[in-house]
This record gives sequence, structure tokens and C-alpha cells, in this order.
Amino acid sequence: MTTRLDFLKGKLIVSCQALENEPLHSPYIMSRMALAAAQGGAVAIRANSVVDIDAIQHQVALPVIGIIKRDYPDSEVFITATLREVNELMTVEPTIIALDATDRPRPGGQTLAAMVAQIRERYPTLLLMADISSVSEAVTAQELGFDCVGTTLYGYTRETAGHKLPENDCQFLREVVAAVSIPVVAEGNVETPELAARCLEIGAHTIVVGGAITRPQQITGRFAAAIQAQSTDGA
Repeated sequence: MTTRLDFLKGKLIVSCQALENEPLHSPYIMSRMALAAAQGGAVAIRANSVVDIDAIQHQVALPVIGIIKRDYPDSEVFITATLREVNELMTVEPTIIALDATDRPRPGGQTLAAMVAQIRERYPTLLLMADISSVSEAVTAQELGFDCVGTTLYGYTRETAGHKLPENDCQFLREVVAAVSIPVVAEGNVETPELAARCLEIGAHTIVVGGAITRPQQITGRFAAAIQAQSTDGA
């Protein structure tokens, strides 16, 4: 089936994000990270905040999946939670905007359906990605007219806490792929090239890799933990 997202099919998207409490937090650093990703073969970038996206767009000519992470006191939803974030993102016109499409209560009590309707009315050609944590949320996102769904929030909600995408040979990804006909983006704990390839084999349309490429403190931590475990075993 031909979709508006065919340019991403079978390709790698790199998430270049660093929050305020992280060592690499800087629009300049994220733009250089995006350049490195582009040189390595990434075909798109996922990025957080208007300033980071603007810097990235000045550095590489790749499509951007834009988000804004913002905490609200009355909701656990924080990825592009309201129309306010969408309007801010559209000042830099990312190719795709991703938003939390879980069934958790949204800021101000707004429904996901109402938010999507507002976005479609104001930005009718904008591509929308649904960050979901369950199969039912993926189905709802398709019904609401999202252009794709991502497994981004699997393991990051109360109901899915403790789970990770790779478990049981990516069983959750399999279920999402079987449940919807729109493109499925495999995202979240894709930590090896082999796992990325497996996700495509299972039926993912495209792959987003973040921390395994762009968060050196996490990469270092995995090496340190493995070395410490070996040292302990050999003691």
C-alpha cells in the first residue's frame, strides 16, 4: 500500500534529544549529532523543541519528526500534549509532528479526538504520528486519522511499566502491526542493529533509534555494567 510515508520505509530515523539535565543539552550539539546521523545513513531526525529543530534544519536537509516535551500539572501526558505545542512546532514546520496518543487524561481534560480535529482543521496537510503504548491505542489512532503509529510509549505508562519492545521477540510490535494498516514505527529500546533489522522483518515500516546512538552516558553505562559484572564473576 502506498502512503505519504513511503520515503521512510525500511529506513533509519535517529532521535537527537538531550533534556536540560543531560550533558549534551544544547541546540548546537543536537544539530551536530543530526549531521553525524545523516552522514551515517539516517533518512530523518526526531527532535524535541523548536530551538533544537531550527538548529538541526540549518545543519541537515533531512525530514524532522518534531515534538515538544512539556510537563502539565493535571496530566501525565507530556509529548506534544496540546495544540499550543503543535502551534509552536509549526513555526519551524517539521515534516511530521508526533504526539502522545495514549488513553491517559490530557491537560485540561481535552480528548485526543478533539485535539486531532483541531490540528487537521488548522494544518490539513501535516503528517501526524501517534506515540502509543497499547494495541487499542494504535487502533484508536488509526480511526482518528493519524498517518502512522509508533511504539514509543510502550513501557513508559503505568500499565506497561517494566516492559520493553524487544521482549518475547517483539511481541508487542507484532500485535500492533497485525492490528492496524497504517505504517508502524518501531521506537523505544531498539538498542542494536540486529534488533532494528528484526523489527523490519516483523513488519515495522521504519525504525527510530535514540539513546543507543545519541546518548553517550547510556552507552557508557551499558559498557560499565557489563564490565563490572564480568569483574564480579571473575573475582
